[in-house]
Amino acid sequence: MQIDFEHVGRWATERKLPYTNLRSPTWLPEVRQLVEKELDPDDNEVTTTMKTLTRREDGKPLHAAIVGWGKCLPPAVLTNADLATFLDTDDEWIASRTGMRERRISHVPLGEVIHVAAARALACAGMEAGELDLIIVGSTLGDELAPNVASGTQKRLGARNAAAMDVNTACTSFLYGLSSATALIRTGVIRTALVVGAEAPSPFMDWDDRNTAVLFGDGCGAAVLQATQREEGLLSERLGCYGESRDILDIRGVGARYANHGIPCGYTSWNFDGQEIFKKAVIGMAQASQDALAKRGLAIGDVDLMVPHQANRRIIDAVGKRVGIDPARVFVNVQRYGNMSAATVPVALVEALEEGRVKPGATLLLPAFGAGLSWCAHVVRWGERTTPLGTSDLALPPCDRTGLELVNDLRARRAIYHQAAAPFIEAARHLLDEPAA
Repeated sequence: MQIDFEHVGRWATERKLPYTNLRSPTWLPEVRQLVEKELDPDDNEVTTTMKTLTRREDGKPLHAAIVGWGKCLPPAVLTNADLATFLDTDDEWIASRTGMRERRISHVPLGEVIHVAAARALACAGMEAGELDLIIVGSTLGDELAPNVASGTQKRLGARNAAAMDVNTACTSFLYGLSSATALIRTGVIRTALVVGAEAPSPFMDWDDRNTAVLFGDGCGAAVLQATQREEGLLSERLGCYGESRDILDIRGVGARYANHGIPCGYTSWNFDGQEIFKKAVIGMAQASQDALAKRGLAIGDVDLMVPHQANRRIIDAVGKRVGIDPARVFVNVQRYGNMSAATVPVALVEALEEGRVKPGATLLLPAFGAGLSWCAHVVRWGERTTPLGTSDLALPPCDRTGLELVNDLRARRAIYHQAAAPFIEAARHLLDEPAA
């Protein structure tokens, strides 16, 4: 049956429906349903009301169900033993303080890693890129400052109908993006969204600084959201920030503050006050968790699985103890990937699904913290489906080097640039030593 878009469009306009681009793939199922069920084939007139997912039509609230998920981890592994070849450390020292055993190092730009994770999430949802209304990429250190990372994802996917925006709240970026996309779906602005959490800090790291070099890794996770009237997806959240403590976790050398002061692009100095971060992170994540649960009248006993930001095993354990959750109901994969910043929660969520830890209808708690110091917690109700509808053949290009070889190459390049620009770097030392304002 041919779809009379002009007639359907006029019908929708008369009823002031919020969606006007009826030719969009996002709308095709609803339009086809209208044609097949609600048009009289003899006179092409509307005989009943089109049933659309809008508050205006039936008064039922919209929710944003998570219908697709995907991850991409670069293949090159950097172990604690590898780090011990150039740092004064060993596997026991790192593991006992962080819970980390290894992390991934990317051999390609972050945009390519995002592309693979996003394609896998779309395949999981059984959707095409053209069905997306919005792409949000949560990240701190993208491939460029401008244009934004999300527009590159739109281009790679061919998602021409999607708006594209970035969110940067450091390690909480994916969850803040989840809040943003959910709010836009609830208000009827969009119907579908791709939310990405991605990070590749390895090119920016000072790999000879033991305090930070052992902590971070590269990776990406993604989720596809879709409007539904079922009570699924994000149920409640608590967002916050300890702005007065923003100087205890900052990356110096990147940004307008450092421009034209002789600091080579990409040369950074990381300030990481571990003890203070630990205290703030535990308090912020625990309080946010309690507040988010209380908004829905829930208690920690109602949580089937907690999937926290994977910054440090000690922090995860302390948050779990503070909120009173059984350790058996806490998902942990920090030992495999280290701290991937914005990518930790979505990657952990994907792996929890792969391992059968997320059951249909499960209540999930997703707490996180990041530089800023931003903090949050999200209560999510899972839908009925816990397995992908499809798979994607897209993959990263092969990597012919080990994680250690990639890192040693980064160390060598940093040393060359530092030597060449040493007088300028020292002249700007006051900026590199000065905490964030």
